[in-house]
Amino acid sequence: MEGTAPPGRRRPPRVSMQEHMAIDVSPGPIPPIRRISDYFPHFYAFAEPALHTRDQRAPAILSAPPPQPDPEPPGDSDDSTALGTLEFTLLFDADNSALHCTAHRAQGLKPPASGSVDTYVKANLLPGASKASQLRTHTVRGTRGPVWEETLTYHGFTRQDAGRKTLRLCVCEDPRLRRRRRAPPLGELRVPLRKLVPNRARSFNICLEKRRLTKRPKSLDTARGMSLYEEEQAEAEMAGEERGRILLSLCYSSQRGGLLVGILRCAHLAPMDANGYSDPFVRLFLHPNLGKKSKYKTSVRRKTLNPEFNEEFFYAGPREELAQKTLLVSVWDYDLGTADDFIGGVQLSSQASGEQLRHWCECLGHTDHRLELWHPLDGVPHQLGDK
Repeated sequence: MEGTAPPGRRRPPRVSMQEHMAIDVSPGPIPPIRRISDYFPHFYAFAEPALHTRDQRAPAILSAPPPQPDPEPPGDSDDSTALGTLEFTLLFDADNSALHCTAHRAQGLKPPASGSVDTYVKANLLPGASKASQLRTHTVRGTRGPVWEETLTYHGFTRQDAGRKTLRLCVCEDPRLRRRRRAPPLGELRVPLRKLVPNRARSFNICLEKRRLTKRPKSLDTARGMSLYEEEQAEAEMAGEERGRILLSLCYSSQRGGLLVGILRCAHLAPMDANGYSDPFVRLFLHPNLGKKSKYKTSVRRKTLNPEFNEEFFYAGPREELAQKTLLVSVWDYDLGTADDFIGGVQLSSQASGEQLRHWCECLGHTDHRLELWHPLDGVPHQLGDK
């Protein structure tokens, strides 16, 4: 009969299209659906998130990468790279006795609690008086990657300074623009200057480090791990004998028949006033006394430890006569209504030694030859008797 299967053969069961598609799409048990919270990190220190075991057969769309966590708040990480990096270049100009520090840029600075960063770079030479060697760049506002491209210059920087001094660079927040109290530096670094090759620029890109200001107990003078505050105190004590230095130019003029003495500038003077600065001026005295024209003084430069004078004075006389005399140059701090404070002095004569002797003899040994040299200041006033 039509429609009946022949004997010995069974007709396969009829499957609907819906059942066929369901079997092809889901051949096995359906895996559980992941919770949306499983894709986000948990930051609870007291509990670990319990994640469901992931089925390897789950669709690829479910393996989306979790979002990156927010940056850590200030002070939560001991990794120095979290403070950022500073890129700068150093050049020791030995011919002109100058150290040039060019601050290029900083990257990845950690913002303060306010979230806004207005930064500048502050430089100091150590050991030495803080304000005497302190230079700073301009302020760049509102960025964690400031670009300064500014050069700071230390005049009177000699080879002896390069062998024993260290440059400290701090990235600081400018509190004046936000009207808040001065905060600690965002980070700092130190570079021993003995590694510099004269007249050859060297670039650096160094991670900033933390600065901790903690006082050391008096009974632990030799304790290890002294803080920066203690190091600054020790450095200030080591530099207590440094009074600064002065740049002098000497030239015997054959046309005028006398000695030209130029007072060009001073650097790193000792602070004498309560505000941490001085009001310096320079006195000159050619001994023995030649009358009123034996004493001169420069004008006063207000509130500075690195004054620039560029003033010249003249002493008439033949070279043979001047060679038997002594030129005394002294730097003073001007005080209104009270006695001026002595900062330091230098003595040039045929009885001197070192650079002072060489400067004096080379000047009077050649006519019309100008020679400029830096001289360290002596903290003890020179006493000269009349001859």
